[in-house]
Amino acid sequence: MSASSGLVISDYSVHDVRFPTSLTGDGTDAMNTTCDYSAAYLVLYTAPPGTKRSQPPRSTPSDDASKPLTGYGMTFTIGKGNEICCSAISSLVEGLLLGREVESLFSNMGKAWELLVSDPQLRWIGPEKGVIHLATAAAVNALWDLFARSRGKPLWRLVADMSPEELVKCVPFRYITDAITPEEALKIFQDAQAGKQERIEEMIKDGYPAYTTSAGWSGYDDAKVARLTRSALAQGFNHFKLKVGASLEDDKRRLSLLRSIVDDPKEMPGGRIAPTAASISGKNAGPTGCVVMVDANQVWDVSQAIDYMKELAYLKPWFIEEPTAPDDVLGHAAIRKALKPFSIGVATGEHSHNRMNFKQLLQADAVDVVQIDSCRLAGVNEVLSVLLMAKKFGKIVCPHAGGVGLCEYVVHLSLIDYICVSATHERNVLEWVDHLHEHFVYPVSINSGGRYRAPVDAEGGYSIEMLQSSVEDYSFPNGSYWKSGEARTAPPSAH
Repeated sequence: MSASSGLVISDYSVHDVRFPTSLTGDGTDAMNTTCDYSAAYLVLYTAPPGTKRSQPPRSTPSDDASKPLTGYGMTFTIGKGNEICCSAISSLVEGLLLGREVESLFSNMGKAWELLVSDPQLRWIGPEKGVIHLATAAAVNALWDLFARSRGKPLWRLVADMSPEELVKCVPFRYITDAITPEEALKIFQDAQAGKQERIEEMIKDGYPAYTTSAGWSGYDDAKVARLTRSALAQGFNHFKLKVGASLEDDKRRLSLLRSIVDDPKEMPGGRIAPTAASISGKNAGPTGCVVMVDANQVWDVSQAIDYMKELAYLKPWFIEEPTAPDDVLGHAAIRKALKPFSIGVATGEHSHNRMNFKQLLQADAVDVVQIDSCRLAGVNEVLSVLLMAKKFGKIVCPHAGGVGLCEYVVHLSLIDYICVSATHERNVLEWVDHLHEHFVYPVSINSGGRYRAPVDAEGGYSIEMLQSSVEDYSFPNGSYWKSGEARTAPPSAH
């Protein structure tokens, strides 16, 4: 009998949690110049049927080890408007999840996903995009967290232990069967059964390869970029991403600085293991095997993107991320075609708001690297649909993780991709940012080889549970930090 037998979703709480990352320039880029990393944070409570709902709903999660089965989810924003996401989450949970028997939901997570996108009045303000889709992600992810915790497994292991037939039932195929069918998806899952246990053991032992963005925010001065680049090398990183687009001359200088460090054999730390040729194939790696990527965060028109990147081509970036508006599929295709002679690829996806947008990017051959986001897409189910399409179209998946909680989330998704879908990570790298992990009960971490450690805690679920003290102190606008500047866990430092 599972830990959730006979339980219903009895109550919930939603919290507007914001961290003052704008003070140190963390998260800054050409488009987003002031970022306060924020979480619209959801807690789902369970109880036996007929239990009287607490009135009002609990204001904060509990750190009590004897607490009943509880699920946690969040969606990421950068400050203003976080309260709108919180309101949308409340509408979804109040209308669609409260009172539902959890084992019934767990028995078919595909139908549970369909339930959460089915309310016609809420769907109208999407459909399946924008604030309502961000809110759906928080609810779906909280439900998956609840499911994993009920089985005593981290989320990635819960999914990895599912059969191909169970996995197919989780995937939303509406609107994408012209790109991938349930039959094709089943075949992909079945093919990935070969070697699955070996891949699980590999991930637990070695971890998943990562790249760092922590040295490259546009709000950092040259000295900080240089210091953090050397620190990242010492941590074992081999891939580095820099924000561009605000000033061509500044970008040439900053990218040259980064290259001068990572391409210099004298800068390589002692004992460094050189990357394999396969892992850096086609990535414009320098003489030390280090790879550099750049990210414009949507700041350019199509022609601007092409002209600007031609100016940076001599510095040999592997790809340009988000060169133009995220919805502009044909624009991305034009940029990719124009930059191909310069061996510069195109990556996008952090603002691709649903599986249909990814379908078009893939069908138009407009992207080299698929970048899923755990909150922009509506949770694990929709992520699975994009992983499957990327596999069919022969593209690698390097998820976006620049934000509070996103690293905690996406390590599970990359593990699922490798173990259950693609069966390879030869050229894949997962974004890492070294910000705000101290606010989580089960924080993700990097090993000495610059790889994500696979989450293994049986109680950790989807790794997104926040410390009660952090939720209380950073809740906006009445938390102690926002009222008096005081918090039990200090705000971001200058690193």
